[in-house]
Amino acid sequence: MSTSPAKHRTAFINARLLDPASGLDEMGALLVEDGRVTGLGASLASENLGCDFDVVDCGGHCLAPGLVDMRVQLREPGEEHKETIASASRAAAAGGVTTMVALPNTDPVIDDVAGVEFVARRAREVKLVKIFTYGAVTRRLQGREITEFGLLAEYGAVGFTDGLKAVADAQVMRRALSYSRTFDQVVLQHPEEPSLADGAMNEGAIATRQGLAGIPAAAEVILLERDLRLVELTGGRYHASHLSTAAALTAVRRAKDEGLPVTCDTAPHYFTLDESAVLNYRTFAKVSPPLRAAADRDAILAGVADGTIDVIASDHSPHDQESKRLPFELAEPGIAGLETLLPLSLALYHAGHVGLLDILSCLTFKPADILRLDAGRLRLGAKADLCLFDLDAEHRLDPDSFLSKSKNSPFEEHSCRGRVLRSVVDGRSIFVAAD
Repeated sequence: MSTSPAKHRTAFINARLLDPASGLDEMGALLVEDGRVTGLGASLASENLGCDFDVVDCGGHCLAPGLVDMRVQLREPGEEHKETIASASRAAAAGGVTTMVALPNTDPVIDDVAGVEFVARRAREVKLVKIFTYGAVTRRLQGREITEFGLLAEYGAVGFTDGLKAVADAQVMRRALSYSRTFDQVVLQHPEEPSLADGAMNEGAIATRQGLAGIPAAAEVILLERDLRLVELTGGRYHASHLSTAAALTAVRRAKDEGLPVTCDTAPHYFTLDESAVLNYRTFAKVSPPLRAAADRDAILAGVADGTIDVIASDHSPHDQESKRLPFELAEPGIAGLETLLPLSLALYHAGHVGLLDILSCLTFKPADILRLDAGRLRLGAKADLCLFDLDAEHRLDPDSFLSKSKNSPFEEHSCRGRVLRSVVDGRSIFVAAD
């Protein structure tokens, strides 16, 4: 007589259960069977579980949905010396990220089915976090001919973007938004007017003092305002990536008030740092768009607090030392952000700016909903993608300890509170912090 294989069961007990989608915040337990949540809540007593569960005592720490990072550069294929899908997956797991979405600006560009399938295949081989990818809006990111949205979406692309390149041609963007609506896909834009972006840092007194060409804050809102009018014209879903200015937030608020299908994100460095971080030509703080004035940083923080900003993404942009240790104008922009996403975001909670569930909303179900992903929630039947973290653990960030291949971070010795203890994907623990 054949017997069915025994189910793998895990009980996470003594946990502070946090589900921002439902507002759940209570002490209790969570049960996982064969990769899905089969029980959760305060009514689950550990003494009634029986002996067929592996038990993880959470020690009163926070158990939340695994983070969903909707803006990651993987560098594979083409620049594996900077990052690979395997190394980025290890870094994501250490950061509590269980789902990440890759930009298509690899070499070759992900603008065809082969590119989408390559990422999916490598993710299956690595078997750590879940990895999805965007398709390019235009072929080879050249801003002229749009790609086959329908075909790419059928094979797994979850949205369309030209990454760090803005779709500058208004007619091309109009066609992309119209085309994307047919397939209920979102178009993500790097909102920066290219003709104004020929600089190395934020335009202003600090740039002048350092003798560097600046990028005006207006470059962001000029392109954004154009795109919002195209959204009004087409009805296509639009997402503004890594907003950095107060003016852009004002434009997004107005668009949302008008009922336009518009969402946006920012990254932790835009509400943590300002342009002074690049004093003395500190290339590890060079990003795109550039760090802005203190008033813009404060506006971004306020945008997270009032809900204008939907998502906080890592904007993970790994580089090798040779790409960063150059004269400021020549250094590549970007920060390795997967392992600092959660603690830098939690700083807003610890400072009293934003509620804990509101912060976690920006990191879990909101990005999942924008991209139509089955992720970011604690609920019965959901995939058991989990992040266990110590909300109050104090530590200093140490880029040298990152699991990412790249260590390009301006947050060396930055004090923060909040440490990932365990990451779980489909019920499997893929990261457990050392004691």
